[in-house]
Amino acid sequence: MAGVTRTPTTLTQDSAATKGGIGESTLRPDGTLKVTGEFAYSSDMWHEDMLWGFTLRSPHAHAEINGIDTAEALAQAGVHAVLTYDDLPTATKRYGLEFADTPVLAHGRVRHHGEPVAIVAADHPETARRAAAKIRVDYTPLPVVHDEASALAPDAPLVHDDRDDHHAEHVPHPNIVHRQPIVRGDVAAARARADVIVTGEYEIGMQDQAFLGPESGLAVPAEDGGVDLYVATQWLHSDLRQIAPVLGLPEEKVRMTLSGVGGAFGGREDLSMQIHGCLLALRTGKPVKIVYNRFESFFGHVHRHPAKLWYEHGATRDGKLTHMKCRIVLDGGAYASASPAVVGNASSLAVGPYVVDDVDIEAVALYTNNPPCGAMRGFGAVQACFAYESQMDKLAAELGLDAVEFRRLNAMSQGTVMPTGQEVDSPAPVAELLRRVKAMPLPPGKQWESGDAAGTSVDVRALPGGLSNTTHGEGVVRGVGYAVGIKNVGFSEGFDDYSTARVRLSVVGGEPVAVVHTAMAEVGQGGVTVHAQIARTELGVTHVTINPADTQVGSAGSTSASRQTYVTGGAVKHACEAVREKVLELGRAKLGTYHPAWATAELVLEGGKVVTDGGEVLAGIAEVLEDEVVDIELEWRHRPTEAFDLTTGQGRGHVQYSFAAHRAVVEVDTELGLVKVIELACAQDVGKALNPQSVVGQIQGGTTQGLGLAVMEEIVVDPTGKVRNPSFTDYLIPTILDTPTIPVDVLELADPHAPYGLRGMGEAPTLSSTPAVVSAIRAATGLALRRVPVRPEHLTGT
Repeated sequence: MAGVTRTPTTLTQDSAATKGGIGESTLRPDGTLKVTGEFAYSSDMWHEDMLWGFTLRSPHAHAEINGIDTAEALAQAGVHAVLTYDDLPTATKRYGLEFADTPVLAHGRVRHHGEPVAIVAADHPETARRAAAKIRVDYTPLPVVHDEASALAPDAPLVHDDRDDHHAEHVPHPNIVHRQPIVRGDVAAARARADVIVTGEYEIGMQDQAFLGPESGLAVPAEDGGVDLYVATQWLHSDLRQIAPVLGLPEEKVRMTLSGVGGAFGGREDLSMQIHGCLLALRTGKPVKIVYNRFESFFGHVHRHPAKLWYEHGATRDGKLTHMKCRIVLDGGAYASASPAVVGNASSLAVGPYVVDDVDIEAVALYTNNPPCGAMRGFGAVQACFAYESQMDKLAAELGLDAVEFRRLNAMSQGTVMPTGQEVDSPAPVAELLRRVKAMPLPPGKQWESGDAAGTSVDVRALPGGLSNTTHGEGVVRGVGYAVGIKNVGFSEGFDDYSTARVRLSVVGGEPVAVVHTAMAEVGQGGVTVHAQIARTELGVTHVTINPADTQVGSAGSTSASRQTYVTGGAVKHACEAVREKVLELGRAKLGTYHPAWATAELVLEGGKVVTDGGEVLAGIAEVLEDEVVDIELEWRHRPTEAFDLTTGQGRGHVQYSFAAHRAVVEVDTELGLVKVIELACAQDVGKALNPQSVVGQIQGGTTQGLGLAVMEEIVVDPTGKVRNPSFTDYLIPTILDTPTIPVDVLELADPHAPYGLRGMGEAPTLSSTPAVVSAIRAATGLALRRVPVRPEHLTGT
């Protein structure tokens, strides 16, 4: 791994005896298939005699539906069904991730551009599309709620005038989804002690998850009146909980199997085509496949919340923070999705990884007629990080201090009490991560002017930053910037966050073979690799099979919140430990009379054998098992959390925290307003790198996603609520030509409360990479730059 260093400190057990265990960079079982294009994604599924589904979507952001005429669509040859809200089979016609406020199909009115209004099943995808175009919908446009001013005005139209949920009682206006204040200490008194006070207003654009595999799935009606759904999702059991009531079926008759997922990043936590595909399959009695095109995908999933943030910080002349006040307004769009949880994260992490005793924080999410927003990598912490890190740069400049040393002076550590009153009880090496990232060698300046001893010019394609986005002229200036962030791990605020694993150990062909079965969604993060590594380590076997994820085993929760290796990995470890104890119990019963070590020694399973703590082999696992099968399914939970108080924000709301620091090096063409990111160095504590190569890949991927938010990615929504750039032609994401060098320094400080000491780490690098890039652009240009993404006109004044 070129450019990567690892620094282990306190580590938990490793198994060197069984190859492919934890701590090794084992190969991904799906890697070769994905690289060669042979991997089967959900959009590749096929069934004999299947139909194709298509969704008719609203052209308006807010409009009354006066009537829907489907006669012409139904008359088209090849069409098997056209369904609207009135055709839904049960009284349950709404669903939702946290509470049910989203109609399966629009009823009475539409609330955002692209909302589903009707669905069609036909024998060819083009036939379905043409039939949908023949559906006549009579709309009367309504006033649009598009920002805080229009949402909270005295005469504001209500996005949901029938609102009925558990958040409604404690918000000041029906167009607010959720509000979370956090108050600690005495801000007024601390403000009086401050020698310097800086304020700032910041804005984050709406970012798309931009996964490459569009929403897709195949619903197959079953002989028992149920349905089998093969789908790309992040959370099988959450989907099941929402789907079954709408279909009027018990959950056991809605059988879900994970199909190949082409990326997720939060965008597949909410339902897209799942209910629609099942409804059409049950109505027609035929398998129905739905595959969104890219245009539909932009309307078919939630996005990152755009945000406006107002911050105030104070500090003493010697650089110690005195207080922080902030207000964070997140645009949740037309439906709630995960907005309440995003508010909880944004508020509880609004201070950042710093010690501030006196805080006054308010975060809210709005209902508007903009596209719905929900989970995306970083989940509320991304928005806050851009603001508080911009403030750290402003404060350091005002005090005349080095920006990194100012951050280190105020950095939190183990034992720090968060603004929510929760003590950080595991390593929090914020100052050390900043020191490490600053100490990494800088890339050479003006690389395009360099050459070798023979005078041969440099091929810019081989240079850090590649061919991305600048010229090589006199107007190009360099800047360096830093940032650090804090992200929670796992579901928070009292959510019963658990996972289930089933582990089976048997003898096949004379060799012990383990089978691991969970409902974990493999979305590209490498969980299937890690589960096999855990089984090899705990059971001491070489051969491990990972069963496909489905709902025939208990829930694994969502593949999000950096939780799967921690929680489902913990469940696999827990189940393996139980299987191991059962094998040892069988061995004692069958063979214990032959050797006293069965009863007196510490026994482990290694290399397919039962081994004493002194290294003596007592028996082979296959000999112990013979024809027996050990099959155990168990749930595993981490430490409980609690909801934040709705008045003070106090509470032990989070399971664990993760930290990452970045240094960005950029070159800016000040004449053209173009930015080239040369390098994005990262230092991150991961607790324990179960698969070091996968860890580095996650860090580099998250870093690149933060780069996209900094200088490229934004869904443009006009004041009428219309999305103006629903395509990869107009919504830009970083390609390999835009991706800089990303050297990574991996620190491993074990969390004693976590399996193997690991720390969920997939999201943290997405936080700090964005403000680091913008900090570097500010250093190069001297501009304030309070909004992301930074566009050329922000740099040239045009």
